[in-house]
This record gives sequence, C-alpha cells and structure tokens, in this order.
Amino acid sequence: MKNKNYVIGLTAVIVIFGIFTIRMVSKKIGNNSVVDDDRHRVAAEEYVEMKRMGKVPNFSFTDQNGKTITNEDYKGKVYVIEFFFTTCPSICPIMNRNMVRVQDEFVTKDNFGIASFTIDPEHDTPEVLLEYAKKHKVTNPDWHFLTGDRNEIYTLANKGLMIYAGEGSAANGGFEHSGQFLIVDKEGYVICRVVNGNPVYGYDGTNNKEVENLITDIGIELRK
Repeated sequence: MKNKNYVIGLTAVIVIFGIFTIRMVSKKIGNNSVVDDDRHRVAAEEYVEMKRMGKVPNFSFTDQNGKTITNEDYKGKVYVIEFFFTTCPSICPIMNRNMVRVQDEFVTKDNFGIASFTIDPEHDTPEVLLEYAKKHKVTNPDWHFLTGDRNEIYTLANKGLMIYAGEGSAANGGFEHSGQFLIVDKEGYVICRVVNGNPVYGYDGTNNKEVENLITDIGIELRK
C-alpha cells in the first residue's frame, strides 16, 4: 500500500512539473524571449574587438583539382589560412580535424573558404592532396589544398604572413611549422582578436577553445 501511494505521489509531482514547464516555455515563446536570447548571444559576439593586420601577399598555387588558385579566387570571401603537410605525424591531423569542424559550421555560407598550403610540395602533389581532401571529408568547394614552388610557399608563410614553416631534420616528419590558423577578411587582410588591448595573432589550431574563438570571429566577419 505504501509503495502504491509513493508511485501515485511521484506521478503527481511529475505531471505538475511538466505542466509548469510547458507553461513557462509557452510564455517565453509568447514573449519572444527565445528570440531575444539568440539576439543577446549575437550582440555579445559583436562586442569582440577585431584588428586588421597586414594584407595577404599575392599568391598563385595549384589546388587538389589541378586548378590554379590565386587571391582573386577568395575575393569577397572570409577565409582561413593554415600551413601543413599530408604526412605530418603530429599536429596536422588535429589541425585538420578542427578545420573540418570549422568547415561544417559554415556549410551554408558560400562566402567562406579555406586555404591549406602544404610545406612539402614535392610529395604533396595535386593527386596526393585530392586523396587527403577525400579522406578528411572536405565538402566546401572553396577549401583549396595548395601546392607549388617550395620557396614561394615558405616566403609566403615566413615573410608574408609571419607564420613559421621550414625543414627540420629533427622534427617529426622532417618539417616544422606553426599550428596557427589565420582569418582573412573579405578585402584580403589578416584580422586578429584583441585581448586586453593587444591583438593576438592567429588561433591555435590544436586548441578547442581557440577554435571556438575562431568560429565566433568568422561569424562576426561574415555578418559584416
């Protein structure tokens, strides 16, 4: 008998709680509070301060489909730059898992792209890059894996974008490079988030929090 009364009492509590919850949600929807919450989230993002840095130097390389890709192909788009190589055994797999996450976040945006420059162009031919793209489930037609002259790639990285890339016999895979992602705005300038009054150059492509910040800041730029 006690068990029966307990079950009846528990059921009554659940029903009452359910009715209360439905009323509160309905009231919130009726007051447009759900919409307001989303607006507040977007408004909070707008308070992120961004700073323009240098303009991306002109470049011309070949992508995984054998197509020549230049700055002009990214004109009017927000895009992310990274340097990697397909046989990298350390940070590149993490970076490109996170880059796929970024791709998927903006899957409906036709004004968003990615430029992944290999630092091992002798090995990373268009055919190799195409297989790499398929393996990583690349779906954005504006995600280009780029190969070409080694010196031009290294000059772009080290002098043009201030992102380290080079050979390193002691490094895993024989190459060394930064794990930073860079955002480029619609006019071709690298942009950075300002933290405590100082611009922070790039986003650590191996760090989940940094990638979240990257996604937030891309969203801000796309809405401009």
